[in-house]
Amino acid sequence: METIVQRQEQIQYAEAYISDMPELKNIFLQMKDVKKVDPNFGLPFMLVKKKNETVAFASLIVNEKNEISFIMYDRNRMSEAKKRAFSSHAERYFKNNNTPNFRDSEQLKSSISRMISWLNLE
Repeated sequence: METIVQRQEQIQYAEAYISDMPELKNIFLQMKDVKKVDPNFGLPFMLVKKKNETVAFASLIVNEKNEISFIMYDRNRMSEAKKRAFSSHAERYFKNNNTPNFRDSEQLKSSISRMISWLNLE
């Protein structure tokens, strides 16, 4: 009997750092088909990497109800199961983080505004 080996694609979750922002900006611009980052970009806090490529990220946003939540952006390179797993991972991280950007909507709005200004300087 023949054995078939299937390779699992290894994905890694990581916190988003300032050095990741140019790559995350490019993902956002491609997905939204826009020229500049806007408040929908939010404040990235977590990302997904396959090998050395970032394929998705989660960003803090202030929703219509003035509540802090998060949104995910991806390059459509993950299965639905992996997207759900990432969403669960980001949700746990989101709920367990008590820093001002995660709990104070005015602080988050200010941080998003500064991030957008910085990213759109180019």
